[in-house]
Amino acid sequence: MNGVSPIEASRAPIRHVILDRDGVLNRELECGWLANPGQWKWEQGAIDGLAIWSTHRTRVSVATNQSGIGRGVVSGRAVDAIHEWLSRELSALGVDLVGIFVCPHAPDAGCDCRKPGPGLIRQAVEKSGIPAEETIVIGDDLRDLAAGRAAGLRVGLVCTGKGPQVRDSLDEDALVFKDLIEAATRTVART
Repeated sequence: MNGVSPIEASRAPIRHVILDRDGVLNRELECGWLANPGQWKWEQGAIDGLAIWSTHRTRVSVATNQSGIGRGVVSGRAVDAIHEWLSRELSALGVDLVGIFVCPHAPDAGCDCRKPGPGLIRQAVEKSGIPAEETIVIGDDLRDLAAGRAAGLRVGLVCTGKGPQVRDSLDEDALVFKDLIEAATRTVART
């Protein structure tokens, strides 16, 4: 792409951001799944990045695989409680939350919603009412990026969570952000 990032290459503004949850918004637990809001620890730069998007009226969706439900390790009710808490936190930050989209299935379920499948991403775009060309998916894992690409969206890797481990697997012209502060700053520059 001649040194031009995918964001700069597109003339469409970014008005909707779809974020992965674990490793992007919150720090992942060393072992196991979050089972209650008391275990939530914000990922570095997450609150500040969300505040930037809020100031620029960028809509935000969260798309998250929660296979702990399908594996029987954590209940759907527990995950719902975390997401109800997260919705209130995002509202307090002034975030225009489209929704939190969850795949509860185990990896072998063969569903379309589990990333790298595009199901959750398509749901978020449809509910947002914002065209795909004005949306970006940001995650810390290759499956997040694959899901976004499969839905026909721009994608970016954030170097929190698993991001540093998967960064070397990306194409040299891939869009990479240090954290959500940089992601927000660079995407709002396109609005």
